Amino acid sequence: MKSDERIAIIGGTGKVGRYIAAAALRQGYQVRMLVRNPAKLVGQDDRIEIMEGQADNINDLRRLLQDCHIVINTFGQPAGDPPLYSLVTSLVMEVMNESEISRYIGVTGGSLTLEGDQKRLRNKIGAWLFKVLFPAMIKDKQKEAAILEQYCNIEWTLIRLPFVVEGEERGGIKENLTDMPGTKISSQDIASFIIGEVKGRKYIHKAPFIAA
Repeated sequence: MKSDERIAIIGGTGKVGRYIAAAALRQGYQVRMLVRNPAKLVGQDDRIEIMEGQADNINDLRRLLQDCHIVINTFGQPAGDPPLYSLVTSLVMEVMNESEISRYIGVTGGSLTLEGDQKRLRNKIGAWLFKVLFPAMIKDKQKEAAILEQYCNIEWTLIRLPFVVEGEERGGIKENLTDMPGTKISSQDIASFIIGEVKGRKYIHKAPFIAA
């Protein structure tokens, strides 16, 4: 059944974005996708509206979000660039406020540690290693999470992921609010979980870990 609701996807050429678009189409949503380089899209479904632009450009985001109802942010950091996650999320929140869009789902890594987490030793060590090896990235991701906390009027969810692998949907997704429940998850499992959460209210203003 076709829906009147349109989903805006940021990061459609990454590991997860194209699967989210496909899952959204299967559920009847309209899809608009912001991509830096449309030439990277091979065999793309012609039902997806493709918009060329930059996620850190507020005018491109305004064009993307026009007449949209849900925003899914899977922005991937360009190699070699300074971390942009917090900037992109801040701009998205600003445009969502302008456009009165209330539902936002973003993704981040399981190395992000937030107040209230109770990570087992293995995961604490992993998070510590990421902080040592990628200090600027971790600091920026913490800033991104703090930005979301400021927007009580937006129904945001920030999903924390383990290692992402290509492959078929396996199902049996495990969820936890305080610790990563596994070591990996497939792109298609992530997509199914996210589209299921579009209408869900279980994780509003929360940052769950998922694995499969």
